[in-house]
Amino acid sequence: MSALPMPDSLWAATAIAAPECAPLDVDREVDVAIVGAGFTGLTTALHLAERGVSTAVIDAGQPGWGASGRNGGQVIPGLKDDPDALVEKFGERGEALIEVIGRAADEVFALIERHGIDCQAVRGGWIQPALSNTALRTIESRAEQWRRRGVAVEWLDAQGVAARTGVSGYLGGWVDPRAGAVQPLSLARGIARAAQRQGAEIHGGTRAQRLHREGKHWVLTTAQGARLRAERVVLATNGYSDGLWPGLSRTLIAAQSFIVATAPLAQHHAAGILPGGAVCSDGRHLLLYYRLDAANRLLLGGRGPFRDARGAADWAHIERNLTELFPALAGHLRIEHRWCGRLALTRDHLPHYHEPAPGISILLGYNGRGVAMSNTLARHLAARLAGESAPFPLPITPIRPIPLHGLQRLYFGTAVNYYRLLDKLA
Repeated sequence: MSALPMPDSLWAATAIAAPECAPLDVDREVDVAIVGAGFTGLTTALHLAERGVSTAVIDAGQPGWGASGRNGGQVIPGLKDDPDALVEKFGERGEALIEVIGRAADEVFALIERHGIDCQAVRGGWIQPALSNTALRTIESRAEQWRRRGVAVEWLDAQGVAARTGVSGYLGGWVDPRAGAVQPLSLARGIARAAQRQGAEIHGGTRAQRLHREGKHWVLTTAQGARLRAERVVLATNGYSDGLWPGLSRTLIAAQSFIVATAPLAQHHAAGILPGGAVCSDGRHLLLYYRLDAANRLLLGGRGPFRDARGAADWAHIERNLTELFPALAGHLRIEHRWCGRLALTRDHLPHYHEPAPGISILLGYNGRGVAMSNTLARHLAARLAGESAPFPLPITPIRPIPLHGLQRLYFGTAVNYYRLLDKLA
């Protein structure tokens, strides 16, 4: 079986070279087997290999084939829930979780520096502006909660947001200085290379078809017929989870995020857009996120159909948003790339960590914050698998399929259209 071809995208066109990751064609035995070569699987493998734990990663594609190599490249700390809500949910444990998620961007940029990964990393902060008074109050509260916890947040009025984003019409917003941007496929490939240097095996073009127990080992049978044996297995499949573990794919709603990228802008056009290298995602119901890349291409992303893309019309609403946000650039924006990828939404807006059987670990569900959170939580997962005593930041929860999962997908799809209408009326 050859690896799934890398979908077209800006990132696929500009990433560093892919590492050699030959399919697994012979039986192997390792301490930890990992299914999924996205950020979760690759970073877990890297940290395990650094500890001397023999590790093999398998994926039907290549490193970064899924959402890890197709996202907007925004490295934003935190979760959908604000800090006070996490304390309300988890009590004292909530403060420990806040400490972990608050340092998530720090961890990503430290990882990049430590391993010398060439991924166009820029740490210019994250701007979150509001279009409505309701969103403004929510954002004000969010900024204050992080300020109380020592983050040097900055508040912007309407004029300040316009100056810092190049977009008029927002009522105000906050700046989180911890955040930044990367070329995500280059980051995934760089982590894969770092893991290989430490001794981890990474096998692309290797689909896991069956997982079963034999004595003290778990056995992954691949599409090639090779068997990968390990005492511990990590499933790191996120929005691309299938039936490998019963019920897992029904614990998530796999939504599509659609992104466009323009041709490089002339310097005088790019100069007023997010000067300083900040990234932006706004506070509307269906947020839009945008940034410039290293070549002054303007990227804009947002929700689209829940199905896989069928043609250019599926990006039409994103392209309209682009000209609505930057009307002065009308006639100067030539779309060069269109792509999409699946993110995993959970009902409680939190990542999920499961241990459904001895030796099985499952970590997934980042709700659009995957660049920072997957890399951070993967380090904690590796420590847990290596037998270190620190508690895992998230509670260990049972696998609970979403009731009426198919109808929930229909509901979410209908809600996307409803929220898009609300945003137009705001």
